[in-house]
Amino acid sequence: MEIRAIDTPLLDWTGDGLAIGLFEETELSGSVVQLDEKFAGAIKEIIDETEFKGKEGSSAVTRIGSGSSVRKVFLIGLGNQEALKLDILRRAAATVARLAKKEKCKIVGVSLPTVDHDPAATTQAIAEGIQLASYQDNRFKSEPEDKVTVERVDLIGFAGQEEAIARANSICTGVNLARELVAAPPNAVTPITLAETAQKIADDHGLQLEILEREECEKLGMGAFLGVAQASDLPPKFIHLTYKPEGTPKRKLAIIGKGLTFDSGGLNIKAGAGSSIEMMKMDMGGAGATLGAAKAIAQLKPDVEVHFISAATENMISGRAMHPGDILKASNGKTIEVNNTDAEGRLTLADALVFAEKLGVDAIVDLATLTGACIIALGDEIAGLFSPDDELAHQLAQASEAAGEKLWRMPFEEKYFEGLKSGIADFKNTGPRGGGSITAALFLKQFVKETPWAHLDIAGPVWTDKENGCSNPGATGYGVRTLVHWVLNH
Repeated sequence: MEIRAIDTPLLDWTGDGLAIGLFEETELSGSVVQLDEKFAGAIKEIIDETEFKGKEGSSAVTRIGSGSSVRKVFLIGLGNQEALKLDILRRAAATVARLAKKEKCKIVGVSLPTVDHDPAATTQAIAEGIQLASYQDNRFKSEPEDKVTVERVDLIGFAGQEEAIARANSICTGVNLARELVAAPPNAVTPITLAETAQKIADDHGLQLEILEREECEKLGMGAFLGVAQASDLPPKFIHLTYKPEGTPKRKLAIIGKGLTFDSGGLNIKAGAGSSIEMMKMDMGGAGATLGAAKAIAQLKPDVEVHFISAATENMISGRAMHPGDILKASNGKTIEVNNTDAEGRLTLADALVFAEKLGVDAIVDLATLTGACIIALGDEIAGLFSPDDELAHQLAQASEAAGEKLWRMPFEEKYFEGLKSGIADFKNTGPRGGGSITAALFLKQFVKETPWAHLDIAGPVWTDKENGCSNPGATGYGVRTLVHWVLNH
């Protein structure tokens, strides 16, 4: 699909489907009135027939008479004009993409307003919405659905914004990579596959890649990571992918993604109704977002050095499996009593955090599908943000707002660490049921000494069962856009 920024007047545009954004409780005006006259009142007629009010998220479609330069018109509700934000346009563009596909339109025109007199940011948001909603994963179907696809989208009135479209293209390739990794079954995406994906990104975009095998991890004392990995027949892969700009970077960052390509729960096996063991292919959502961000950032080429890290493994059951009650030693010397083998992600992240801090970076962000408790607290659409550093938390909040990905800063209640205390080790890997996402974050904090650090619990928004904003049912690629905005703008 090609997205073009054009200066063709609305009245002169020709194609299959023309999408027009309308605000709530406003009368038709300007070129839209002229367009309605050109279409013999079809726009006003569909507004009256469907009682279209311009409410955010609403839409209406009408066919234009034969012989017209446009076959169909889509009306897209934008809500209150005073409350217009980039993400409203991003979601509106996603609606356009879905309607165009449903109405079998190959050539589509889009007429939407500019936010805050910023045509570049507006163009990027619209282009992202169109591409993300157009994504369809047919890789594992024997006979992919043969449907009409949109071939070209013209952004009317945004001429000269080709760079913004290119930026959206780069980000969307990263989001879609994350989607593909998370959605793939665990026999298709393994620790080996994640390492191969990192290798391809490195080869395609000139990044540096280091893959630590089991023996090298042993030499670094990564007992927490290897404790989780020891039951699997597949080898663990510690992935360290590095983007370095030309010249001196203005700062150095590390992004860490939890990389559990399948989580059985270990000997504390996930069992019974609601265990969702069949969905544990998505337990590497953090690694997917990390590699997706690497692909996007490698194309965007900011003047920032970024290290992308994932301790990738499966959490399986075998005669070699980690036992409840085992004591593991992490690479910083801390000892951990394992009281639940299904709290494995934090163990892999522990050694990854220690590794990242030794790189001398200015800030660390980790992403993980870490706790069901965070879903209980925030639902399926909002990630939890945990950080003892106010500035870094503020940067990530701003990045998520610009990206259109929801997150909420959660309390970092230090006294809850009491629940992790162990009688025979430095601490346990889980605490009491209450505040489970907080104690998980406090556990991770034990592996970062001084570097500003934030933890994103993305267990909820990494997957959706329905159309949601720019995401179709399935893997969402959550986190890629936020990470890219953070790297580029802070």
